Amino acid sequence: MSEFTIRPARAGDEPGAYHVCLKTGNFGQDGEPFYRDDPDGLGRIYVGPYLAFEPSLSLILQDEQGICGYALGAFDSRQFFDRYEREWRPKLCALFPAPTGDPASWTRTQAVQHGYHHPDYFVPEPYAVYPSHLHIDLLERAQGHGYGRRMLEQVMERLRQRGSPGAHLGVSMMNPLALGFYARLGFHELIRVGAGSDGCIYLGRSLRP
Repeated sequence: MSEFTIRPARAGDEPGAYHVCLKTGNFGQDGEPFYRDDPDGLGRIYVGPYLAFEPSLSLILQDEQGICGYALGAFDSRQFFDRYEREWRPKLCALFPAPTGDPASWTRTQAVQHGYHHPDYFVPEPYAVYPSHLHIDLLERAQGHGYGRRMLEQVMERLRQRGSPGAHLGVSMMNPLALGFYARLGFHELIRVGAGSDGCIYLGRSLRP
C-alpha cells in the first residue's frame, strides 16, 4: 500500500504534474495514446499557469513513485485569465503555430494547440457568487482513498480564508462519474455548455461559513 503525502507545490513539480494531466487527459482516463507527439500539450493549459500564478492554491499529491495528483485553484477567475492572456498565452502561440485545414481531421494535439490560439475563458454566472475556480486530477493508483476530497477541501479553505465567497469548476460531459464525487462535496450544477466531447457541466459551491 502506497503512502501518500499532500504538500504545497514547489519549483520543479511541473514535469510530474504535467504527466498526471496527460494520464488523466482522456476525459479522466489515460490520454497518453492520444498525445504522444506532444505529451505536455494539455499541461501547458491546465497545470502550468496555476503553478506559476497561484502557487499558494496549488497542492501536490505524492507517493514513493512520484507525483500522482494535484489540486489547483484560482482566487479570481477573470483576473487569472487576464494574466494568462497577457503573460502565458503569447509564449504558447509563438512556440506552437495554429493548426490549419479541416478541424475534423485534426489530431487531439492539434485541437489543443488550436486552444492556445483561441482560448475559452468562459466563467459561469452568478460570477460574484462563484468567482474562484478549481481543478483536480489524480492518477488511478491515488484514487479511492479520500485524497481528492481532502485536497479540494484544503484548497477551498485557503480560498475561504482569503475571502472568496464561492468556487466553480467544470466537468466534461464525457466524465459522468466525476459528477457524483463533486455532489458529495456540496457542488451543484450551474449551467451546461456545448454537447458531447466538447460539452462541459459547470458546478458551483458556496464557501461562506
